[in-house]
Amino acid sequence: MEPKQDAGTDTKAVSTAVSKVAPASQTAPDEVEPSFFKQHKFILIALVLVLIAIAVGFGLGRIGAGANKNNERLLLYGNVDLRQVDLAFNNSERISEVLVQEGDKVVRGQPLARLDTSRLKPQLASAQAEVDAQQAAVEKLHHGSRPQEIDQAKANVESAKADQINAKQQWQRLAALTSLTTGRAISQQDLDSAKDAMDMAQAHLIVAEKNLDLANIGPRKEDIAAAEAMLRARQSQLQVIQQQLADADLLAPANAVIRSRLLEPGEMSSPQRPVFNLAIGDPKWVRAYVAETDLGKVRTGMKALVSNDSFPGRALNGWVGFISSVAEFTPKSVETVELRSSLVYEIRVFVQDPQDQMRQGMPATVQLELDRGARSRS
Repeated sequence: MEPKQDAGTDTKAVSTAVSKVAPASQTAPDEVEPSFFKQHKFILIALVLVLIAIAVGFGLGRIGAGANKNNERLLLYGNVDLRQVDLAFNNSERISEVLVQEGDKVVRGQPLARLDTSRLKPQLASAQAEVDAQQAAVEKLHHGSRPQEIDQAKANVESAKADQINAKQQWQRLAALTSLTTGRAISQQDLDSAKDAMDMAQAHLIVAEKNLDLANIGPRKEDIAAAEAMLRARQSQLQVIQQQLADADLLAPANAVIRSRLLEPGEMSSPQRPVFNLAIGDPKWVRAYVAETDLGKVRTGMKALVSNDSFPGRALNGWVGFISSVAEFTPKSVETVELRSSLVYEIRVFVQDPQDQMRQGMPATVQLELDRGARSRS
């Protein structure tokens, strides 16, 4: 009987132990961490802190290197700028030809467009004829009387002398006959007529002698001056028409690029209506802005290096050609918050760009080499 009781007691103990172990196995999954990140979160936090420390140290090193570099160079940012020209005809006439397209490169003196000249050419011919006629008149006055004209005047004098002598002798004969006949042979009317003929012959002789003097002396200085003044007036009119004809060809004022073609053949031109908009490639400059604290480091003629993102690793030589004497607020194109409301001074850094790399409005970086005095002030 005792062994049976021991077996029952053991069975009860085992069942009791199993009942105690079973609840423990059901609660185990709730007590264990379900995620890998929760199990290793301290390790991840430590790694992030290490990376932040490395980044901060690298940034401080870059700042320190930049500060050392700024002691030798002043770094500025700006945009490329160049001169632009609105080109128009001087005359109001219909356009006959437009010879270039947008984007074409042109050289100084190259014809770009032409006007209709069908009405100018006849005016030019008429003005030229008037100048030629007046020029001949002036030359005639300068040359004076021809030898033949002088000989003719001398002959007129001799003829007048003969007429005067004949008329005088005729009057003398009639006067003597009147005295001998006590006025009965010759009437008083005939005697008076002879006297008048003698006086007229004497006057004709004086006129002929004066004409001979004028032929020998030549034209008056006043007549020559008046003719020369008239010639200059005709020449001026001719030059105006010649200039109008020359202005019928619209020429490029400098080496440039055609940015816009604004008028076409058949349209009417006028000095107020541009035909082209040109971008002149030389000179080019970078418009940048210097803070008041750095203004003392910059001077006219200072050498510079200009680069842009389109051609990395390639810098162009330049120099400071203009420093504004008036402060202004930083333009909107400068996006730095610290500088947006600051007062700055405009400078222009002229660039040597023989390969025509830089375009209007292109962002550019300018490095100014500081001299020792500027470094010490910094």
